[in-house]
Amino acid sequence: MTETNESEFEAWQEDVEFLVKILADVFESTDYRYYLDEMNQTLYIELEGLGEFEENEIEELAGPVFDELDLDFEDIILVPLDN
Repeated sequence: MTETNESEFEAWQEDVEFLVKILADVFESTDYRYYLDEMNQTLYIELEGLGEFEENEIEELAGPVFDELDLDFEDIILVPLDN
C-alpha cells in the first residue's frame, strides 16, 4: 500500500470512527462496534441500547448526523448491539 493510499485509508477510518462515536453519544450507548460490507458498500453500526428506541425515533435522531457527514456508503444500517 502506498503512503498516499495508507493516509487516505487512515483518514477514512477516522471519519467512520467519528461517526460511530457521535451516534453512540446520541443514543447514549456505552458499547458499540461497526463493520463494513465492502462488496455492498454498507456500513453496519451496532449500538448498545438501540433496541429501546422506536424506528421513527432512530430516524429522527440519526438523520441530522447523517446529513452533516459526507461518507461514501451505499447504506448505513444501525442495529442493536447484542452482547
